[in-house]
Amino acid sequence: MKKLFEELVSNANIEFNNTNDLVSLEQIKSKFLGKEGSVTKLLKNISKIKKEDRKQFGIYANSCKSQIENLLKNRRNHISNVYLNDKLNKEYIDVTLPGRGFLGGSIHPIMITWARIEKIFHSIGFDVADGPEIEDDWNNFTALNNPIDHPARSMQDTFYLDMNDNYGKKLLLRTHTSPMQVRYAKSHKPPIKVISPGRTYRVDNDSTHSPMFHQVEGLWISEDISFANLKFIYINFLRCFFEQENLDVRFRPSFFPFTEPSVEMDMMFKTGPNKGKWLEISGAGQVHPNVIRNFGLDPEKYMGFAFGSGLERLTMLRYGISDLRNFYEGDLRFLSQIK
Repeated sequence: MKKLFEELVSNANIEFNNTNDLVSLEQIKSKFLGKEGSVTKLLKNISKIKKEDRKQFGIYANSCKSQIENLLKNRRNHISNVYLNDKLNKEYIDVTLPGRGFLGGSIHPIMITWARIEKIFHSIGFDVADGPEIEDDWNNFTALNNPIDHPARSMQDTFYLDMNDNYGKKLLLRTHTSPMQVRYAKSHKPPIKVISPGRTYRVDNDSTHSPMFHQVEGLWISEDISFANLKFIYINFLRCFFEQENLDVRFRPSFFPFTEPSVEMDMMFKTGPNKGKWLEISGAGQVHPNVIRNFGLDPEKYMGFAFGSGLERLTMLRYGISDLRNFYEGDLRFLSQIK
């Protein structure tokens, strides 16, 4: 009887030791200790043993079961340790190596331009206004002398949203930051001196246009502001921004519904890769009387000027960048060059 149990323990030990993975080990465990296992079957047959031999049979059976369970536990631990050591060797980390450095972050080139413009205009008394990028039709178009049937609306391909304002007109992503001039002028008394930098949106995408871009627009409204003030302010802004006194600036007649007269402003560098080339830099003009009236002011008493410039255009000219898409592709090799 004793020999039978000793053979079971020996066979279990041999089969456990011939197994090198935990899944196979659990299958072999069932062979000996499962519901239909060898040890389990012997214990079920204890009733067939003579009464005087049952006690000794039970001692041998329980001892056999305990030995097999210990063998199983030891083999489990051995296989787990081998697996862990193998994994540690393959994924070895030399903690004595110096740490890997992290690249320092940098401010996006457009944000550098944004901050520079704010600093320049703030130094001459301009406020900075910020507002919603989702606008209503009134602030984005109508208040700026763009009535519903005005052909100037076709100049801007607009992203309309699937929602309406309080008057049933569709809301839209603002096509310029001029709506902030309307909002600011209606909540402040003259003299009004403000710039409104921010993101704007139009349906356009190529090497010089993006569906999302940045603008800065300026407004100065008072009783004695003329076109001469516009020329003086903007020419000196350009010289300060580009840090070049040798800049030529010219004003060409143009059309914008919210200014009259209106101009396109070009500049020409005297040095550098763009030397001798006229480059369009901004649109501007004297604020249209209808717009002043929509500000809630009397156009017979107040007048002023407005201008608008693209931050991408200014950044590209300042740093010699030829493709606007570089700003939005997230290439650190490009972005980290500009400080």
